[in-house]
Amino acid sequence: RETVSYRPYPDAVLRSTRQVEFKRGPYEGTRSLDTKRFRVVGVRNEDADDYHLYVTNLSREEFFPADLAQIYRCRWEVELLFRELKTQYDLDEFDTSNEHVVKILLYAALLSLLVSRDLLDLVTEQADDELVFPPERWAATFRSHAQLILHDLGEHLGYSPPPLLERLIKDA
Repeated sequence: RETVSYRPYPDAVLRSTRQVEFKRGPYEGTRSLDTKRFRVVGVRNEDADDYHLYVTNLSREEFFPADLAQIYRCRWEVELLFRELKTQYDLDEFDTSNEHVVKILLYAALLSLLVSRDLLDLVTEQADDELVFPPERWAATFRSHAQLILHDLGEHLGYSPPPLLERLIKDA
């Protein structure tokens, strides 16, 4: 069943309600059918001269079209952050089952992400206005230059690592 209403919302063009029937996951060897109602809301995106469609079960009375657009925009940012953490900071696979090591790796990745974003803000501030640095490309750039960044930071803070030959002899 479908109900479509065209109401005069300045930020929405379409509000539709759909009833969807689906099979639930197996439970005790059987799969049951269930029905849920969702609404589809179309919100105008003036920049793209297009509409963004959102499927939700959030109540119409509590969440207006503009609210849904903001919620989904935030959710998409979270998705992009997790994708970056998995691809650039290797959070998709851990070679350990030690809880403490996993926490350390997680904190290291989150701290790296924070430093990366702070440095991106600084680079963006210093760069020409027309230059754009997409976050995923920036993350790859940051990762590939991390050793140099650490070296420069160490020098700036007055840390001088031991000479390379001395380190090689010690580590071998």
